[in-house]
Amino acid sequence: MSKRKASQVTRTRAEAREAREDAPNPVWFKPVMFGFMLLGLLWIVLYYITSSSLQLPIPMLGQANIFIGFGLVLIGFLMTPWWK
Repeated sequence: MSKRKASQVTRTRAEAREAREDAPNPVWFKPVMFGFMLLGLLWIVLYYITSSSLQLPIPMLGQANIFIGFGLVLIGFLMTPWWK
């Protein structure tokens, strides 16, 4: 490959990378991010409200339901750095 063609490929890749960085998020990104956060919050609240009787959402897990709720919230928070 000639030097000219190699520099053209490098420039094209750099332009593509820059276009990706400047591009807005897809339409689904923000609802999914906030959806994870709200689902995790609802999971934890539902567990605390029903912990004395039913232990919903998943009774077999017991207090591990709290970890699942915090995990869902964490997924949402880990998506925030890429929100534009």
